[in-house]
Amino acid sequence: MTMTAVLTRRQFGQGAGTLALAFSLSPRLASGQAAILSGQAAGQLGSLTNNRMLEAWLRINADGSATIFAGKVELGQGILTALQQIAAEELDLPLARVEMVSGDTARTPDEGWTAGSQSIEYGGTAIRLVCAEARALLLDHAATRLNVLVDKLSVTNGVVSAPDGRNASYGELAAAVDLHREATAKVAPKPSGQHTIVGRPIPRKDIPPKVTGGAAYVQDIRLPGMVHGRVVRPPRYGAYLESVDEKSARALPGVIAVVRDGSFLGVVAEREEQAINGRSALIASAKWSGGTEMPDPAGLFDYLMALPTQTSVISEKRATESASTKSVEATYTRPYQAHASIGPSCAVAELKDGQFTVWTHSQGVFPLKRDLVKALRMDASAVRCIHVEGSGCYGHNGADDVALDAALLARASGRTVRLQWMRDDEFAWEPYGSAMISRANASLGADGRIVDWNYDVWSNSHVMRPNAPGTDNNLLASWYLSEPSKQGPPINIPQPAGGGDRNAVPLYDLPNQRIVNHLITAMPIRVSALRALGAYTNVFAIESFMDELAATAGQDPVAFRLAHMKDARARTVIEAAAKMADWKAGEKGDGVRGRGIGFAKYKNLAAYVAVVAEVEVNRGSGAIRVPRAFAATDAGQIINPDGLVNQIEGGMIQSTSWTLHEAVRFDRNGIISRDWATYPILTMPEVPKIDIEVINRPNEKPLGSGEGSQGPMVAAIANAFAHATGKRLRDLPFSPERVRTTLG
Repeated sequence: MTMTAVLTRRQFGQGAGTLALAFSLSPRLASGQAAILSGQAAGQLGSLTNNRMLEAWLRINADGSATIFAGKVELGQGILTALQQIAAEELDLPLARVEMVSGDTARTPDEGWTAGSQSIEYGGTAIRLVCAEARALLLDHAATRLNVLVDKLSVTNGVVSAPDGRNASYGELAAAVDLHREATAKVAPKPSGQHTIVGRPIPRKDIPPKVTGGAAYVQDIRLPGMVHGRVVRPPRYGAYLESVDEKSARALPGVIAVVRDGSFLGVVAEREEQAINGRSALIASAKWSGGTEMPDPAGLFDYLMALPTQTSVISEKRATESASTKSVEATYTRPYQAHASIGPSCAVAELKDGQFTVWTHSQGVFPLKRDLVKALRMDASAVRCIHVEGSGCYGHNGADDVALDAALLARASGRTVRLQWMRDDEFAWEPYGSAMISRANASLGADGRIVDWNYDVWSNSHVMRPNAPGTDNNLLASWYLSEPSKQGPPINIPQPAGGGDRNAVPLYDLPNQRIVNHLITAMPIRVSALRALGAYTNVFAIESFMDELAATAGQDPVAFRLAHMKDARARTVIEAAAKMADWKAGEKGDGVRGRGIGFAKYKNLAAYVAVVAEVEVNRGSGAIRVPRAFAATDAGQIINPDGLVNQIEGGMIQSTSWTLHEAVRFDRNGIISRDWATYPILTMPEVPKIDIEVINRPNEKPLGSGEGSQGPMVAAIANAFAHATGKRLRDLPFSPERVRTTLG
């Protein structure tokens, strides 16, 4: 391959980054799509594999414009702008004449979940192939109509022209072109050298209303005759509603209905503040019993490791045994962490003429619909889910749960109901990212190279989304109805993508290795997909351990990594990040300031990212500050460079917040983290200055990037702390209390 080109390099001041404090998974684990999650089944077809009809993806309109139907949805990652660029490029249409319709169970293809950094790889691939084929069909018809060979035709802005000046617009040709056919995927898309739209930093379509106070989110929806709802949750998991004074709540001003079904309890009112007042009244009078006792947080990790597990060896190789001279062992932990979505989960539900329409910020409207159908006991044809972007979240937060809440209240009240969770609902009841334990041990040979590597990881499931295989129903309210559903069993995404074991297999060249995944099958605290799944923890552990091994071998951390790395693209990003940061081999920390490096290829399938972070440690207070960070990334062909930079930057900022601050607090009686005081996140003044270099490989396939930087960032911070102080932090988050204890 020829040398890559550096496409852009940007520096960001404090506060310039988007706090993506809220992400993660892959297409749905249902109807045979588990293989897709492994990154294998789709091959070169992306989401076209399970959605073969051209008309499912594309319509050429009478005015010559195009409408693209995408199953992938906008979550704040700029994906609809990038998909629009791909479609416009292949169709030879200006962006303004390409309309995007996404995430509608009545109109768009089923692409499962928008997750796992797969929207460009899967949805983008399908749209590229479909649009290339549709353009070829239009040109074939134009050649017949104009009596000209196809290769003599040219296309400009949707107008096909012959050499003599005669022409026909897409609108004129469309009526004779039948898109009710299966895609062949045999029409070659444009070569990258002909791109005029793909690769350009097109301004994102979703940004203007977000920064001007427009209607940008599902939280902003206002429909004629719409009323407002609130729900009342138990004090802890599994509690049963013994009694409640419904009459007093109904007597409050504006209250339309109090809805009780088993232990599900909600209120509907004309105005939002009236619904909140009704909720308060119901909370005051509700009597609950039972519920699940939580584990002792003081012994959480020992408790988790003692629970039943499904244990599997996910990677093992043995070469000729080499004599080892030194051995190193370390254990790393991560607590439960929340999505902490800036806007509490919200949905709007309308039941009209026997048809349910639900406006939702679910990352998977089709899987959500299937669980709604089961919970509501309705025919599938009577339920429609329409995606509207939500204010915060990469991952499985309360978006799906609140959709069922809204539907139950709409059905009971006969009104169109907008239901938004309260902040304490969001924190206490969303599914968290699982607590995890990683244990590594390795041996070094006389030459300082790794000769043996063993790694074990313990984790709950990271895939408890709606419509998971073997699931009765994974929507929260369905477990509390008078005829309750059961939560689905814990599952793990197969390798190479992985779930709790995502990125547990190191990319480094190791002659002997054994990687073991321990899926904890008991689930004491509700968990599911949080952005990057297990990759955040595994990269933290592996990259911290690489630094520990480098120190034992007396080698520079960058040189040590390169000595164990054969992948040329990986080497390039590691070298690029080190160069950006002016890395000096052998440079010592001064007790307060230091720098560290972290690297990963996300899922070993997606974007390469290397990060160098600088830290400053206040040895008195124990506070860690990250004033600056550098990142280099290779995500293959770049569709929109600004979008790629936004994703890498946002992941680094979110990772910094997780690493320094975030942990769900609980005791034996339930969740304590119910507001921003009990679940602090990174503040704007703490946002590091970030310098990002993206390496464009226009002849390579695009690689998912949205979750690529979280693991390298936490590792870089951990290694920078060790470089600064000579002490190692192995337990997340790096709170002031933990830092003071570590420093003694």
